[in-house]
Amino acid sequence: MHATEHCFTPFTSSIEHFELPERFTYPFYYEPHPLCLVAAEQLQQHLETQTDWQHNFGLDGDTDNAIGKMFGVLLVKNQQGEVGFLSAFSGKVANQNLLPNFVPPVFDMLAEGSFFLSGQDKLNELSQQIKKLEANPDLATAKQALQEAQLASNEALAAHRSNMVEARKVRKAKRADSANLAPEVRNQLKTQLSQESVIEKLQLRDLKLYWEAEVAQKQELLDLLQNVISPLVEQRRNFSSSLQQKLFEQYCFLNSEGEEKCLGELFISTAQGVPPAGAGECAAPKLLQFAFKHNMTPLAMAEFWWGSSPKSEIRRHKHYYPACQGKCQPILTHMLEGIELDDNPLLTNPAEGKSLEIIYQDEDMAVVNKPAEFLSVPGKTIEDSVYLRMKQQFPDATGPLIVHRLDMSTSGLMVIAISKRANKSLQKQFIQRTVKKRYTAMIDGVLEADHGLINLPLRGDLDDRPRQLVCHEHGKPAETTWKVISRSDKHTKVHLYPKTGRTHQLRVHCAHSLGLNMPILGDDLYGVKTTRLHLHAELLELNHPITNEPMTFQVDAEF
Repeated sequence: MHATEHCFTPFTSSIEHFELPERFTYPFYYEPHPLCLVAAEQLQQHLETQTDWQHNFGLDGDTDNAIGKMFGVLLVKNQQGEVGFLSAFSGKVANQNLLPNFVPPVFDMLAEGSFFLSGQDKLNELSQQIKKLEANPDLATAKQALQEAQLASNEALAAHRSNMVEARKVRKAKRADSANLAPEVRNQLKTQLSQESVIEKLQLRDLKLYWEAEVAQKQELLDLLQNVISPLVEQRRNFSSSLQQKLFEQYCFLNSEGEEKCLGELFISTAQGVPPAGAGECAAPKLLQFAFKHNMTPLAMAEFWWGSSPKSEIRRHKHYYPACQGKCQPILTHMLEGIELDDNPLLTNPAEGKSLEIIYQDEDMAVVNKPAEFLSVPGKTIEDSVYLRMKQQFPDATGPLIVHRLDMSTSGLMVIAISKRANKSLQKQFIQRTVKKRYTAMIDGVLEADHGLINLPLRGDLDDRPRQLVCHEHGKPAETTWKVISRSDKHTKVHLYPKTGRTHQLRVHCAHSLGLNMPILGDDLYGVKTTRLHLHAELLELNHPITNEPMTFQVDAEF
């Protein structure tokens, strides 16, 4: 176990001219306190110069096997009244949980002789047994035999039923032609045709019975082989579940009032009901746990990314990021109980004092110029939005008003469906992608190429909403065409033409390493926050929902 004095790090430079924070950091949206910046820079200097361990962060060019990491610093006051900081990393670094100068994990899964390691060994052993049994060639042969029997059965029965249909048509024709026959002959023919029908049905019955027996025999042979595997699969599932439950019980978190809660209890009221993989392994819970355990007073916190970005996420070296919602929100909410926090800026109405300009209006539709930091529809805690303002503006509207949306931080043109009849046409145009949209963006960097196409599928980050991930396996198709308008020393102004309208599509396509690899200026999720997100929906081309007349609307960006 780490000694406390090895984790508490004094500042190497004087901090006398800094004011201590009045309240603790709101961890899910913050600007790092100046002292946290000093602490982070001191930690970064340590990461660049230490030689105690080796880890490929991807900073030396080898990005194929690189694993970047989130690091955190917690500004604290120790029992002696000294102000310093604690350091932590998320997950493992250099395949270790314990490194000099970093706080330990809440629970060390890698400790020698731990139940988790022996449990992992047992799971691996079961998996190897199952894999070996599944590789048995007799199993593959039995599966194929069953499939072939089922296919042959379906084909034979289908062929017989088809023959019955044709025979029925022939009998029907014979009955129709028998009207001119002598009664005795006609009755004999009817009896014969009825017998043929009965024989065909009996043949179908026998055919069914034959193939049912054939398929059952093949199924029985397969079951004999699978019945050896199934108990092992069930045993592995049950053991894995019990191991996970036991692991959850080891992750117990303190708060400033000394109250302790474990993972299972903290996540029981979430949508999933169970902790996600890796919960409790992030830097923030580790830091607070160590501080509370050793009677230190937390003052402020910041987390930064160190290394190359993962393939799916957008993480930039040395950039600061808030704590994730999926894994950390339930844990940190408990851990920070009783501590006065900075205000949550997401609870402040960003549209307060802003007006919504209507640039076109008739009885069926309107077009508005939405300001930046203005919700399209009501949020969880803020009702003020384009929808609310339009509802107030058009109280007798029969349409739903909102046909499409813009991100809160994006400014620009939105079309509004005032009448019910207009909504159907406008919706159809958006669904069929006949509406032409052009955005203007200021990119944080200088692009060399003049134009291009970005095709990166996107899905939501389940652990850190509302962030989006690039995911080729489960993501929805997302396509953006771009063209440079102008360049300066540090920035590039571009036109963006989204073919699809995925959440944060333009922001991710610009910031991701496989896109432009340069975030939009002011992007607080995928880049660096400034006065605003420099993204504006400046051009909208559509047909009038009633007259079908082509219409073009344009409002130039303010940047």
